[in-house]
Amino acid sequence: MKAALIIIGNEILSGRTKDKNLAYLAEWLNEIGIQLYEVRVIRDDESEIIDCVNLLRKKYNYVFTTGGIGPTHDDITTESIAKAFKVDLETNPEALRILKGYYKEGELNEARLKMTLLPQGAELVENPVTKAPGFKMENVFVMAGIPSIMQGMLEGARKFLEVGSKMTSKSIDVFMPESAVAGELSKIQDNFNNVEIGSYPFNKEGQFGTSLVMRSADLEALDRCEDEIAKMIKKLA
Repeated sequence: MKAALIIIGNEILSGRTKDKNLAYLAEWLNEIGIQLYEVRVIRDDESEIIDCVNLLRKKYNYVFTTGGIGPTHDDITTESIAKAFKVDLETNPEALRILKGYYKEGELNEARLKMTLLPQGAELVENPVTKAPGFKMENVFVMAGIPSIMQGMLEGARKFLEVGSKMTSKSIDVFMPESAVAGELSKIQDNFNNVEIGSYPFNKEGQFGTSLVMRSADLEALDRCEDEIAKMIKKLA
């Protein structure tokens, strides 16, 4: 199962706001057996949102978007999603009921009512934090950009997701440069097509080395791959 994330927001691209959703989503998806394959960061621009959503929803099992579903004028994600799916916006009766129950009398103003306008056919994604729900259209999940709210919405989205096999990772650190292990590591990768092998340089207390990381849903293959890498290191030492 493969997924993509679209991070929407001028404030992310300007550097004023630091995105905290990517790492959380990637780990959360991995725990339920879905791999995050692609991430895009785009502006609050209607045509950009439409094009990006329509491209990625055809390419991956799931697409998640964060940002731009609040009550202000620059929150244009919901309307853009409606246009991507070629449907109109309408007041969602369940979203309206939820917000009426959450806000005190007189607090549900025009700006907040905007958050009840959803694309026709949208299914609500529960928001346990501020109650204003996210939503899904087919395989696209539209969520808030605020990390605490996004994380709550993910739990609401879980019931819609078809999970896969969880990826497990193992790593071995060697005090050798990448160039020293590259050739043999490539041969091992050729023999383990269902194991992802990566090499990442590090510097620990002035000593340079390489972290060799293996990831797979096949635990038996992962163990055998680890054994082969251990033998390689012993051979090169």
